[in-house]
Amino acid sequence: MRHRHLSTLALALGIAILLDVLRVWLPSIITLFGQAAETPAELLGAFALGWFLLALAAPTLVRRIGAGPVGLVAAGVLAVARLALTAQPGGPAQLWLACAGLLAGLVWLAAVAASVPRPVAGLALGLAGNAVGHALLGTEDLVWRGGVLAWSLSALLVLAFLAASVAVRRERTAAPVRGDAARTAVPAADVADGDAGRRVPTSGRRAWLLCGPALLLAGQVALAPALWSAAAGTGSPDFPGLARAGNGALPGALAVLLFLAAALFRAPARVARVLWPLALLTGSVLFVTGLLVPAYLLTAAGLGGCLALTDTTDDGRAGARRGWAAVLGMLVFAVATVAYYAAYDLGYPNGWAPVATAVLVALVAATAPLRPGPTPSGAASAGPALPATVRVAALAGLTALAGLAAVLHVPPAQARATTTPAAVRVAAYNIRMGFGLDGRLDVDAVARELRGADVVLLSEVDRGWWLNGGHDTLALVAARLGMPYVFAPAADPVWGDAVLSRFPMRSGQTRRLTAHGAPTGAQALGVTLDLGGRELAVVATHLQPPPGRDPVEQAGEVAAFAGRYANGRPLVLGGDLNTEPDDPAFAEFTRSGLVDALAAARPLRTSPADDPRTQIDHVFVSPGLTATEVRAPRTEASDHLPVTLTVTLP
Repeated sequence: MRHRHLSTLALALGIAILLDVLRVWLPSIITLFGQAAETPAELLGAFALGWFLLALAAPTLVRRIGAGPVGLVAAGVLAVARLALTAQPGGPAQLWLACAGLLAGLVWLAAVAASVPRPVAGLALGLAGNAVGHALLGTEDLVWRGGVLAWSLSALLVLAFLAASVAVRRERTAAPVRGDAARTAVPAADVADGDAGRRVPTSGRRAWLLCGPALLLAGQVALAPALWSAAAGTGSPDFPGLARAGNGALPGALAVLLFLAAALFRAPARVARVLWPLALLTGSVLFVTGLLVPAYLLTAAGLGGCLALTDTTDDGRAGARRGWAAVLGMLVFAVATVAYYAAYDLGYPNGWAPVATAVLVALVAATAPLRPGPTPSGAASAGPALPATVRVAALAGLTALAGLAAVLHVPPAQARATTTPAAVRVAAYNIRMGFGLDGRLDVDAVARELRGADVVLLSEVDRGWWLNGGHDTLALVAARLGMPYVFAPAADPVWGDAVLSRFPMRSGQTRRLTAHGAPTGAQALGVTLDLGGRELAVVATHLQPPPGRDPVEQAGEVAAFAGRYANGRPLVLGGDLNTEPDDPAFAEFTRSGLVDALAAARPLRTSPADDPRTQIDHVFVSPGLTATEVRAPRTEASDHLPVTLTVTLP
């Protein structure tokens, strides 16, 4: 394999591994360093950004020591950290391993940027390959799975990356110097490998600058399998504004196809300069407005096309400048990520963050030179990254694998109505996006606490937050329980509440709650269950109190909504209500005529899970329903305990 192809392969594998580490590092910042929202948001953001600021020293390190030695050492640390995370250490060990892997990945990027002038093919294949792997795994990464399969595939990925990196370094070091042009003196900043007398190609700064923004837009929107899944199952007239169990892998395969086709095959430059930035900007705006399917399709095409526009050569002291471009681009990634998700703690509008990132990418791409510049003599790595046959094969193969995910992950089917049961087993659980107190994503532990329930009311359901690693936790839990679901967005289109049921769900309705000063959005989800000739109304919610206040206003809104929605039918209402039995918000539910279903078991403390002190997770029922077998089983699968009970119908 020629040098430029090895460089592309090594870059693609490294990007995939770096994304794996990011999928652990991001939620570790929240669940471990953030201590379940106990750490001030400002301190949490400073800690996260600090690692990217520290990486700004990487280009200087590369310049003084050489891209080859620095890159190999950083690649080794990145690989070891990625493999160590497969051991699922949890706790502080997981946090610091992920931090070490992230910093090593940033240094590695700076070193690779100093010697790879045209990274677009490697970046595109790395982004698409990681997304396809994420889809094939059902959005539950290998690092969270463990077992023989996870270790085998992780080791194979890491070894392939290290082997490609070593091969690139050896081939670059052994490459003969040819002709007078190759011996021409170059500025010190251009001698990225520390090899005096070798001319390093001067190019690629724009593409490397877009590396970080591309990682964000791909992980949050364009190439996010959890978002593909969350966007599926919407549009039913009986469930307006809600998502039901659906399979988004086939539309997701189209997103992969559009992204790779635009990135690997250059459109006419003058058309592309308008078409791709416009598609990217439109997709980012649609994502903010909640139109998810056109959002990720347009963003995928636009992002790939904008990367292709930067696949050019330009003049300048490129070795050092490419390294600076790479780390500055990753700093943009960090700032935009922190800015978007900090809004849910600090309470400001955050839709501008992905749009501003898309604007940056569009501007850099639209102002790129229309044609590649000249290739310096002897600089083989500045040529086309991959021949057309390889690009076609990669596009077809990755698209087909993305489509295969649709076959591997079929959502649970809707149940059929049977005879009317005498009682219904109900569970209400704030699952904290599937992360336990040890900071690990453990969907199996969540599912164990819910097995045996006929109806499940979930709070803090994550269906693709990049901050949490981009998992569709709802689909993962539903698959383990074999239960279809209805999902209602609250904070944004992929974070909210859900109802799962073994009984047919005939219709649903959601009502967005007034914030009343709370930074995070809230809603009330009503679902009608068919119990074989009788109907049961179920309402799931998660009240978000303003800082230092009881959520009394939201409680009144939910109680009124539930009464209207039930319309005389038996009713079960529950969730994380963030209020104690003696508080005014709790009284809003009893004042509306609902009955505290957990009264016989009081005090029933549910939070925090490792030392329950507060009673904030509740279930209410309409008069005539009887609650028995009330429990709050001890578990650390979330920061709350689940509440389970049996509701007997009159």
